[in-house]
Amino acid sequence: MTYNLKQALEILERTPNTLNTMLSGLSNEWIYNNEGDNTWSVFDVAGHLIHGEKTDWIVRANIILSDSNNKVFKSFDRFAQFENSKGKTLQQLLKEFSELRAENLKRLKDLQITALQLELKATHPELGEVSLKELLACWVAHDLAHIAQIARVMAKQYKDEVGPWRAFIPILNT
Repeated sequence: MTYNLKQALEILERTPNTLNTMLSGLSNEWIYNNEGDNTWSVFDVAGHLIHGEKTDWIVRANIILSDSNNKVFKSFDRFAQFENSKGKTLQQLLKEFSELRAENLKRLKDLQITALQLELKATHPELGEVSLKELLACWVAHDLAHIAQIARVMAKQYKDEVGPWRAFIPILNT
């Protein structure tokens, strides 16, 4: 599928509601359990998505679109949520994510990005040269990956409880 901003917005606009529907009102066992050592819980993923809204997508799009001669991204702290989410509830995180996403999508639409601008580039500290189109496509894939991660983390809470049906439920075996 070729990147299309209108189609990308279809996903980016739905992610907050998807998460709210999936996660609001769940017990702590669903929210805080993970898949084992060095894995993330639902709570951790929500915090990570917030950090991305604050420091990644629109911030980096603005760098690419700027007139600066130094279009280099700062490194993204993939683990900032562990400190930033302390003392918050999942419901607070979901609300904050929804608000930040709405604000960022308004900013994105206000940019009125052209086809030529999608080809503009900046330098990622680990990946090298990346285009605005790649960044914005990554935003969509990133959302979908974390929705899948949340579903996987939750499904695995019952991996031993499903008995022999585990052989027919691929998500439990990844």
